[in-house]
Amino acid sequence: MSRYANGPRFPMGRPVITPSAQALLDEVDISGILLLARHIHGDWGDLSVEDQTANELALLTGRRLLSSYDLPGGRKVWIITEADRSVTTILLPDNY
Repeated sequence: MSRYANGPRFPMGRPVITPSAQALLDEVDISGILLLARHIHGDWGDLSVEDQTANELALLTGRRLLSSYDLPGGRKVWIITEADRSVTTILLPDNY
C-alpha cells in the first residue's frame, strides 16, 4: 500500500521554486516533486513538535503551511503553502 494512499491533505495551488532552491536540489539529486508530495500529504519533514502542531491547526483554520527538509551537507529547503492555498513555494530559508 502506498505511503500516500489517502491522497493530499490540502490543495497546493500553483507550485513554484526559487532558482537557488532548484540549484541546490539539482546539486544533491533530490526531486522537488518528491518533496512536494511529502508536503501535501502532511509529512512536514524536520520541524519541531510545536511547528508540526501549528501546521495541523493551520489545516483546520486556513493558515499558511510550512515544511522543512534537511538535505545532505547540513543544508535545508522549506516548502510554504500560502493561507489561501493558491501557491506552494520551494525555497531556501535564506530566500524567506
